[in-house]
Amino acid sequence: MTANRPGHLSPLLKQATRVEVERGEGCYLYAKDGQRYLDFTAGIGVTSTGHCHPKVVAAAQEQVGKLIHGQYTTIMHQPIQDLSARLGEKMPGDIDAVFYASAGTEAAESAMRLMRHATGRPNIVVFHGGFHGRTMGSASMTTSGTAYTAGLQPIMGGVVVAPFPNSYRYGWSEEEATDFCLRELDYILQTISAPGDTAGMLIEPIQGEGGFIPANTRFMQGLRERCDHHGMLLGMDEVQAGYGRSGKFWCHSHFDVQPDVVVTAKGLASGFPLSACAAPQAIMEKGWPGSQGGTYGGNAVACAAALATLDVIEGEGLVDNAAAQGAHLGERLNAIKDKDAGIGDVRGKGLMMGVEFTKDGKPDGDRAGAVAAACEEHGLLLLRCGPGKQVVRFLPPLVVSREQIDEGADIFAKAVEATA
Repeated sequence: MTANRPGHLSPLLKQATRVEVERGEGCYLYAKDGQRYLDFTAGIGVTSTGHCHPKVVAAAQEQVGKLIHGQYTTIMHQPIQDLSARLGEKMPGDIDAVFYASAGTEAAESAMRLMRHATGRPNIVVFHGGFHGRTMGSASMTTSGTAYTAGLQPIMGGVVVAPFPNSYRYGWSEEEATDFCLRELDYILQTISAPGDTAGMLIEPIQGEGGFIPANTRFMQGLRERCDHHGMLLGMDEVQAGYGRSGKFWCHSHFDVQPDVVVTAKGLASGFPLSACAAPQAIMEKGWPGSQGGTYGGNAVACAAALATLDVIEGEGLVDNAAAQGAHLGERLNAIKDKDAGIGDVRGKGLMMGVEFTKDGKPDGDRAGAVAAACEEHGLLLLRCGPGKQVVRFLPPLVVSREQIDEGADIFAKAVEATA
């Protein structure tokens, strides 16, 4: 008989920092050893209203005392109805029907399924460098790095990858990159996935895990034009870039484009697991019966927290704050870039900014890792992204102040200098 042993976390879960947290408040985390950290990770963009915002905490506490779980295809509860009404007011165009899940990957898969059902077509076009999740369907649409599909092949079929206008990687102007990508997309529709076989396209308006790479207006409007021409649907994966983070409530609004489907998660409920896939009723009702559901989606406590999150975002002007503080952060980061030849690019929108490190014209993940580690030593938490982990990403809570932006930028500047 095997002796009982204490369990532990899977060794495949690699920790980005060495911090063991005891509590969080606003933009700060407090470790067990008492050290305070300025958190510019926000749980990968999740704690949009900061850690333990009093209004979110109060809403969750009140709901816990009423109803914790009410499975939403079994019974109906008030928080999910109120949240659906509020989200409908925030959605673009005529999008008014919402399906809830627990994680972004579920919402992305539901968007893919809905687009296939609504059009009767099998294929989905996604874009090189995009991240849509880790479950089989979403991983099959993910090309931000091989870690998500390595050892998993063969993955799901019916996914076609088109180029994304990453002008920095191509070494071209934005105009040149956009011309190339739209031309290649047309070629894909001629040679790989006929329009009559293509249900739609799913795209991140700013690529997240792929390296914090924004799309641009002409490219996004080019997608809309092609979808309209061929009867395809356009889906926006707003899981990381949306919900106020970019300085507009929905990131795709920067590009003056109207989607048919919106996927959201992360900042939706300030840390409670909740995601959503939304579309117009006329599209949503074309989904097949039984194709949407789940045990935990639309959890009552998570919905109550999401309602409080919306109250805070609106009441405290957090979208405008993201735009203002993001502009200041961009200025600070570009000033640091000007002093270090190892920083190849600073990019992003609002409070979703990335700094790409290079060496001899190639991605420098080692330098980016050293900078992030040095920042941690001095009380600033940052994460990395990009296929070579060469991009240090800044994702402060939307409540961040100018003073906190300067505090973080000062620490980052010293870390860049120390690792030069």
